[in-house]
Amino acid sequence: MKSISSHEYDIFRRCMIAARKEAQLTQESLAKSLQKPQSFVAKYENGERRLDVVEFLMVTRIIGVDPCTIIRKVDEQLSEASCEQKL
Repeated sequence: MKSISSHEYDIFRRCMIAARKEAQLTQESLAKSLQKPQSFVAKYENGERRLDVVEFLMVTRIIGVDPCTIIRKVDEQLSEASCEQKL
């Protein structure tokens, strides 16, 4: 079975988890706002499934974070990881 995870996607997942926790939302409360089962949030946070762009926008809207902020954080961490690999 082909893995859907990558180092880059792991960074994205960690940023999404941190944003949810900063918003003081549980997986359950986020899922309820999304009108999805709690397993929906658990699966993308655990890397069992990926979020598509529309889902990403819906999650960030409910968390109350600008999607561009998440993307910038992911980009910064990818750049840092790239610099560390070059050293």
